[in-house]
Amino acid sequence: MNREGFTLWFTGWSGSGKTTLAVAVEEELRRQGLKNVQRLDGDIVREDLTRDLGFSKKDRDENIRRVTFVAELLSRNGVATLVSFISPYRKARDNARRRCRNFIEVFVRCDQETLVSRDVKGLYKKAIKGEIENFTGVSDPYEEPLNPEIVVDTARQSIGESRDEILLYLRDHGLI
Repeated sequence: MNREGFTLWFTGWSGSGKTTLAVAVEEELRRQGLKNVQRLDGDIVREDLTRDLGFSKKDRDENIRRVTFVAELLSRNGVATLVSFISPYRKARDNARRRCRNFIEVFVRCDQETLVSRDVKGLYKKAIKGEIENFTGVSDPYEEPLNPEIVVDTARQSIGESRDEILLYLRDHGLI
């Protein structure tokens, strides 16, 4: 049976759990028999598709524009597309919403204290000290979604609870 494609767009601060959650959703979708699932992750995509870009606003917008193009192609061809990017600017996410089939914004909320405690690389501490420029949430803005379809709080919910909330939304909306 052919299913309609959709785009789950995971957005949130660095370390909020976007990738971990997207992997958990992907694994469960595959376990349930959904074969057309693709995950686009910020760190992985930057290795190939957007390695020429830095972290200025202009480069971040271009990064999301390119990822939106790929997500649009996948979702309109029946693929369940899971996109996990910080994507800090509303305008870029709104453009993705307009272009991608069955766009579902997932705000992966997490308070800064928890983010700093999870930060094994020490990036937040360096950013707070001013050692890293353009660090989202510290020296660069993060514009929280105004009306996301789904909000999970990974400081208060387990990955399993957050995953199940997303899967329930997909079932309730006839996407799986």
